Amino acid sequence: MTYEELINAMTPDMHSSLKQAVELGKWPDGKRLTEEQRDICMRAVIAYDMENLKPEERVGFIDRTKKDGSQHGKDPLAPQTLKILSNAD
Repeated sequence: MTYEELINAMTPDMHSSLKQAVELGKWPDGKRLTEEQRDICMRAVIAYDMENLKPEERVGFIDRTKKDGSQHGKDPLAPQTLKILSNAD
C-alpha cells in the first residue's frame, strides 16, 4: 500500500486516533511515540486534513478575521515583492 492509498483509506476514527497520539506523544496503550513515529503521524494527519476537511477545520488553522470582517496582518501565502538595493558607487 502506498502512502497516498493509506491516506485515502484512513477513517475519521483512525485520523482522530493519530491526531491524539501526536498531541499526547503516546499511543492509546501508553507507549511513547518515537520522533520518527510522531513525524509520520503528523504528516498523515495533515495529509488527511488537506483531502477531507475544510480549511477552517484543519490542524494549524488560524482565524485571522477581525470582528468587522477584515483580516489581521498580511496573508502569509501571498506573493511578496523583493526590493534589491545596490551599494555600487
